[in-house]
This record gives sequence, structure tokens and C-alpha cells, in this order.
Amino acid sequence: MSVTSTTVPSKTPEQGRPDRNRSTGSRPAPRRGRRVEPIFYLFLLPSLVLFTLAITVPGIVGIFFSFTNSIGIGDWEFVGLTNYIAIFSDPAILQSYLFTFGFSIVTVIAVNVIAFLLAVGLTSRIRMKSALRTIFVIPMVVSGIIIAYVFNFLFSNSLPSLGTAAGIPWLENSLLANPDLAWIAVVVVTAWQAVPGSLLIYIAGLVAVPGDVYEAAELDGAGKVQQLWRITLPLVAGYVVINVILGFKGFLNAYDIIVGLTNGGPGTSTRSIAMTVITGFNGGDYAYQMANATIFFLVAVVISLVQLSLTRGRSAL
Repeated sequence: MSVTSTTVPSKTPEQGRPDRNRSTGSRPAPRRGRRVEPIFYLFLLPSLVLFTLAITVPGIVGIFFSFTNSIGIGDWEFVGLTNYIAIFSDPAILQSYLFTFGFSIVTVIAVNVIAFLLAVGLTSRIRMKSALRTIFVIPMVVSGIIIAYVFNFLFSNSLPSLGTAAGIPWLENSLLANPDLAWIAVVVVTAWQAVPGSLLIYIAGLVAVPGDVYEAAELDGAGKVQQLWRITLPLVAGYVVINVILGFKGFLNAYDIIVGLTNGGPGTSTRSIAMTVITGFNGGDYAYQMANATIFFLVAVVISLVQLSLTRGRSAL
């Protein structure tokens, strides 16, 4: 009886060597990033050239002329920081900054409160939600200057006539003619147009909140008000931050509604920074207002950096 011998294959050095990644638990080396195809740079080039020629180059030229006494045409000479020093002692410029920042803060608060409450109502179990959302979004698609002229007629004619007929003294005179109250009209009209944009963002945030959270809260005995304060607001905090910062930056550039509503009046009580700069350009104060625009640009950069620091790494919920 013969015995068949079985030959055991010898292990190669590679087979006999233990897997280093498995034994040590270390991760494999990360892959190198994929090479960007040249075609992408080709598509980027036209936009980059247009942005440089339309925004970057004019901005640099404007900053350069802010150190001169140029009126926009003709000869000029360097004056150093004279324009910048004069701005900080100019009451008209300081008034425009005070009005713009005060108007922006009040409008941001009004817009976000109204938009959030509307979003809560339009995402609840009510009838005709789609139709109501469409109606509330309409002001966003109408031109600001048209809205301003319509409200100008209402504040100047309709409301005073209504106040006279109803015997309401404070409505008999137009708000636009009162230097202490004209800013309220500007806030009302600006908020009326800005609410739809914030409303859409809040609706997106509220729809993304899981319904199980509210069901669990109801089982625990939480009422609607408690759910609003302790569940809804914390979960949409990221959307609140985005709306506040984007709204504030947008209101700092307010121009068309103010022009159509008050034209900066009465006097200069409702003149914004943007309106002051453009009016100065038309009046021959090119270099002076360019210095003003440069300061305003630096303020916008600081606000943008604050926005990035507040929204970096913030998730949707």
C-alpha cells in the first residue's frame, strides 16, 4: 500500500509577511488629489477676465483717486489722506453712516421676525399653503423703484386722506414729510420687499426639521410655544444667522427704494451711504466720495469676515 505524499507549497516572502495595515490598524496612504483638467481653466478664464475688468480694475483705480483732488475729469494732484481725514469730521457723512446702520439693524430685526412667523404659519397644517406662499413671494419679484413710487403715493396721498376722513390727527400729514418719522416709512417699504427672500430660507429650514422631534415633544407634554422656543428656533439657528448677516449686508447698500420714496429727505435725514456716494459723484466730489466708498468697502469686508466666521462649519440643522 503506497502512501501519497502531499507537498505543501512554500510561502513567498510577500505571502508570509503579515499585512502591516491590518496588524497595526493604520490607514492606507491618502490618495493624491485628481489633476484639474485644463478645460476647466478655459471655462473659468472669461469670467475671471470680465470680473477683473469690470470690478477689480475700476476698484483699484477708484482707491488710487481717493488720494487725489480729482473731480472725475481734468487735472488732479495728490493730497494724501486729506479726503479721509475730512470724512471723519463731516457731519453729513457721519449722518449717512448713522442712518444706514440704524436703518439696517431695525430692518433686519423686523424682516426676520415677520419672515420667521410667516414661515411657521405657512409650514403648519393649514389650507391653501401653496397659494399663500405664492402670494407672499410676489413682492420679491417687483422692482424696488416701482414699489417705492407706489408707497410714495400711498404715504403722500392715500393715508393723509384716510386720516382726515377718519379724524386721526397723526395720519393727516405724510410720514415722508416728517424728518423724525420718514425713516419708519423707509423701513416699512424695505421690509415689505425683503420679507419674501428670508421667508423662503426659513421655509426651507423648517421643512428640513424631522417631524419625529415634534411628536416626541408632544408626548412629553410640550405645548406649541415651548416647541417653538426649545425645538424650532435651536434647529433653525443656522438659517437665522444666514438671514441676519445677508440681510444686514444688503440693507447697507440701500439706494433705489430710498430714492423713489424720499430721495434722501426731508433734508438729508434718510440719505444712505450709497446715495451719498452717488450724489457726490454727480456733484463733482469724485475723489472725496471715492474715499468714502473705500471706507464703506472696508466696512463691508469686515462684515463679510464676520459672516464667514459665524457660518463656517455650521450644518443645516
